[in-house]
Amino acid sequence: MASTELKTRFEAGPVTFVVRHELWDGNIQDHADQGVAIMVAAEVDGKQTNLLRFNCFDIEKSYIYGPENRDLKSDGPMMLQDMEYAPTGIGKLYRMDPIADGNPISWTIKTLAKKLPDMLIRAGYSEIAEKLDLEEAVMVLPELESSAVELFSTKRNTVKHNRGTDIFEAGNIRFGLEMRRLPVGDGGLAIHVLADLAGSQGKSFSEETEIMAFDCFWDGPHYHYGPRNKNHRIYWDKTLITDYLGWVLDKFDGKKLAAMIDRAGYPGVAADLDQDKIDAILPEMTKRAREMEAMGVVATGHPGLPAEVTPNMVRG
Repeated sequence: MASTELKTRFEAGPVTFVVRHELWDGNIQDHADQGVAIMVAAEVDGKQTNLLRFNCFDIEKSYIYGPENRDLKSDGPMMLQDMEYAPTGIGKLYRMDPIADGNPISWTIKTLAKKLPDMLIRAGYSEIAEKLDLEEAVMVLPELESSAVELFSTKRNTVKHNRGTDIFEAGNIRFGLEMRRLPVGDGGLAIHVLADLAGSQGKSFSEETEIMAFDCFWDGPHYHYGPRNKNHRIYWDKTLITDYLGWVLDKFDGKKLAAMIDRAGYPGVAADLDQDKIDAILPEMTKRAREMEAMGVVATGHPGLPAEVTPNMVRG
C-alpha cells in the first residue's frame, strides 16, 4: 500500500499553522532534546513570519510570543522591571508546566482554540488578529493535532550502532569498544553501553539494547543518552575537554554511570548496576581502549579512527 506524505501546513484565513519535528543537540542548540514545534505564521511586511511558536519536546515545553518580533515589549511584573538580569532579546518565552498543563501538544491545541486572537495581539500582531476567524481556525486544529502527534512518534531520531568489537562484561551491563568512521571522515573510538532489556541471557528472546553511547570523535565528539530511545545527544566543548576517552572513563570510575543510565530512560538497569564489577573491568578496558586509540593514530592520524568506513546497523 502506498504511503501518503504527512500534511504539515494548515491554512486558516490570514494565518498558517506549521508543524515540524526538530532534533536539538546539546552545545549545538540550546540543550539536548527533540520533539515537535508548532508555529503560527503569516505574511508580515511581505515576508512569511512566525508569530507564535510552541515547543512540544521531551524536555523543552514552552511557547514564544513574537519569536521574530524585535519590537515586542516586555510586560513582566512591576517588581521585576528594574532587575539588572531582566530578560532581553527577540520574543517573550513562557514555560509550560508539565505537571499542571499535561501533554504539551494537547495543551497547545486547546490553547489555540480558545486564545489565539489574544495571543496574536500579545505577540504584536493585532491587525492579523482582527482578520482572523477563530471558528475557521478551530476547524483545522484536529488535523493539526493528529499531524503533530504522528510526527512526535514517527520522526524521532534514533540510531542503532554496532555493538563493538571488544566486549567487557560488568554485571547487568556490558561495554563494547569500537573504532568508528563515518562516511564524512569523522570518527574515533566509541564506547557502547549495552544491556539485555527483554528476556534473559541464554534465551532465544533475549534482546540486547544500547542504552548509552560515547563517540570520542576527532571532529565532532559527543555522547548519546538512550540512542535507541530518546537519543539526546550532547557534544563536548573541545576547548575545555581534549581527552574525550579520559572524560568517559572518569565518569565510569566516579560512579556517574548509574545516574546517566537513569537519565537515558532505563531506571531499572541503573538500580541494578554493580559498581564493583565495573571497577573490576575498568583497568583492562582502559588499556584496550588506549591501544585502539593508538591504532587509529598510526592508521589515520586521529585517535581510534580506522581507515575504512564502519556504517551503523540502523539509522532512523
